[in-house]
Amino acid sequence: MTHRQIMEALSGLLLGMFVAILSSTIVSTALPKIISDLNGSQSSYTWVVTASLLAMTATTPLWGKLADLASKKLLVQIALVVFVLASAGAGLSQNPGMLISFRVAQGIGMGGLSALAQIIMAAMISPRERGRYSGYLGATFAIATVGGPLLGGVITDTSWLGWRWCFYVGVPFAVIALIVLQKTLHLPVVKRPGVKVDWAGAFFIAAAACTLLLWVTFAGDKYDWVSWQTYTMVGGAVVLGLIFVLVESKAKEPIIPLRLFRNGTITLASVASLFVGIAMFGATVFLSQYFQLARGKSPTMAGVMTIPMIAGLFVSTTVSGQIITRTGKWKKFLIAGGVLMAAGMGLLGTLRYDTEYWHMSIFMALLGLGVGMMMQNLVLATQNQVAANDLGAASSTVNFFRSLGGAVGVSALGAVLSNRITHYMEDGFTKLGIKPGGSATGGGGSSLPDLDKLPAPVRTVVESAYGHGIGDIYLYAAPVALLALVCVLFIREVPLRTTAANQASEAAATGGATAKAAATGSAPATEALSAAEAPMPGASSTGGDTQQLREDAAMATAQSPAPTPTSGHGVYGTVRNADGIGVARAAVTLISLSGRQLGRSVAHADGSYTLDAPGPGSYVLIAAADGHQPQASTVVVGEEPLSHDLLLSGTSGLAGQVRGMADGAPVHGAMVVVTDVRGEVVATGITGEAGEYRFDELVTGSFTLAVNANGYRPTAVPVEVQGQGTTRLDVDLAAGARVTGTVRAGGHGRPLPDARVTLVDAAGNVIATSTTGEDGAYAFTDLDAGDYSVIASGYPPQANALQVTGSGVDAYDIELHHPDE
Repeated sequence: MTHRQIMEALSGLLLGMFVAILSSTIVSTALPKIISDLNGSQSSYTWVVTASLLAMTATTPLWGKLADLASKKLLVQIALVVFVLASAGAGLSQNPGMLISFRVAQGIGMGGLSALAQIIMAAMISPRERGRYSGYLGATFAIATVGGPLLGGVITDTSWLGWRWCFYVGVPFAVIALIVLQKTLHLPVVKRPGVKVDWAGAFFIAAAACTLLLWVTFAGDKYDWVSWQTYTMVGGAVVLGLIFVLVESKAKEPIIPLRLFRNGTITLASVASLFVGIAMFGATVFLSQYFQLARGKSPTMAGVMTIPMIAGLFVSTTVSGQIITRTGKWKKFLIAGGVLMAAGMGLLGTLRYDTEYWHMSIFMALLGLGVGMMMQNLVLATQNQVAANDLGAASSTVNFFRSLGGAVGVSALGAVLSNRITHYMEDGFTKLGIKPGGSATGGGGSSLPDLDKLPAPVRTVVESAYGHGIGDIYLYAAPVALLALVCVLFIREVPLRTTAANQASEAAATGGATAKAAATGSAPATEALSAAEAPMPGASSTGGDTQQLREDAAMATAQSPAPTPTSGHGVYGTVRNADGIGVARAAVTLISLSGRQLGRSVAHADGSYTLDAPGPGSYVLIAAADGHQPQASTVVVGEEPLSHDLLLSGTSGLAGQVRGMADGAPVHGAMVVVTDVRGEVVATGITGEAGEYRFDELVTGSFTLAVNANGYRPTAVPVEVQGQGTTRLDVDLAAGARVTGTVRAGGHGRPLPDARVTLVDAAGNVIATSTTGEDGAYAFTDLDAGDYSVIASGYPPQANALQVTGSGVDAYDIELHHPDE
């Protein structure tokens, strides 16, 4: 897609995100007034924020999985409608409970919008280019975050409007967003008939998250942190989490595929997102309360005074996105973001009610810069690691952990804040000789005070308590931000791909058209297919494809491609491996959408290539090289040469050790066979002295590993070969039982040779038969433990007709034998 097409498609999506973020942040400056009018407490203040975060956290994985199974456009429209209706309902609230209920519905819609925005961008835009457009998303986030508190403050301070219009104001924008989405967002609908949503997994992960968040919210307020309620709720959350893992391991289409966490980048990004969520949501929620209750500012001014943090967020997301698009490098921004976020949180921990504002501005800007660099790029790093069919689940997983961190952070920090405010108020009132808890003291921290109605000395105590208490929670959150930095330090940087998810789907469809053209005798299509197909590892019959690739590369070498296209419609770029190193002598083929070969080249030593195209239009670019999985992508060539890099992931490997189950000793000489889902053998091998085996150049997918060795029972186990690196699978073989004995006859017990011995299991099935030797011995090996019957028999009777003449001696020999001899 061209930049113009992408921006047209993103316009409605960004407008929808703007509405969601605006409707969420517009409430932040109005919350003290809202809670006061509805006669709520500090606990209600926290719950209004936590309720939406809880619902968003619980439903984000479900939205992500639905995006893999249904129309993304329809889902984002549904999420927007749910969010807007819930916002309108929240404006009608008459008490804190009603408001919290509608905030739950808002969270459901917000979960869909936050997850689907990232997923839709990934479907349209390659990871390399996505940094640029993620900056636009970050800018939208920053503008809405700045505009929300400002607009909320103005509405709250305007007597003829009131705080309820904070919820109503987003409705017109939402209607416009729905219309624009309908007209501009066009995505292919991937139909997967027969696939069912994993509702059980969705239920258990939501239940586990809700139980955990309820515990964090009530602990320290309704009951002690160490109490039977804590043990019950934490234990319940753990049990529900374990049930979720069990359900996901058996589900055909899990909400969160557990195999994703075999990838270190996804695991570390998820954990880091958890910590980023604590920092991001904690900062935005409690800063507004600080400015209004610790510094006595109006809601409008409270919004204005948070601009340094939002400006930092705006600058970092936009600038880092542009640089990532140009360089393809993203890890340095994660590290820098982690350092700045930890520093900002630590410095905000020094807050007091009389802290100089210019000091605060620097602290907030540092925090905004850090969060902006980490928030979008953690999602980008994750999306760069997964296939198109896992894009929704992977994106929503990272968003889930970020939302979970936000919900846990707001709940836990809110509980700590309530405790610290009460403590500091009691100390201050004691020094004034006032008994805490009276109406003149503002409620002792149990309810939000009206500063204008408090006497000057009492007001100073209340402002000091809120300033010191909010400073404390930032200090407590600083180590969490430091943990996020530690996580990103261990993330391995993989160069960003230059193909989008929907381009991969289009290339697959084009591959089908190419195959059809090949079947009808199109020679160019046949050549293109030979460059695109990967050889089947382990089977000798697949050498032809590899040989064809070598011939293609040799032919292309003779063409000596120029460093730039000779026509204005060319394609040029670099073929790189997963480590970002150029792949020399990679065969690059350009074909039309109908499957006709239009050009072929070979990459130079640094991986660079050039190809001429007949003219502007859409084409399919195919790259292949020995030891790598082929890559196909759709390119749109215009009037100017197009730069397009290709990423070839190395073929996967499978390795492990075969051991005896009883003693753990390595099994030497075991036969190891790998078969695909169709039952065809793709690789075979014999274990070495240490029982080790190894297969290189396997494609990603599901396989069956079968192992057989003398003296052991054969076994077969399923294995999922990952897309990067070597998958390890150790196999334990159970030793086969052995039965031996001797068949004897007569009173003297002499050994009976040539006797037939049959072994029958408990079900009456014949397991094996044996014939005794001269010593009467027999043996059965490789048996499972269980009950058997041993049946021994001699030769069956032999009856023959015989006529005797009556004189002399008649000779007549009799031959005995077993029936099958």
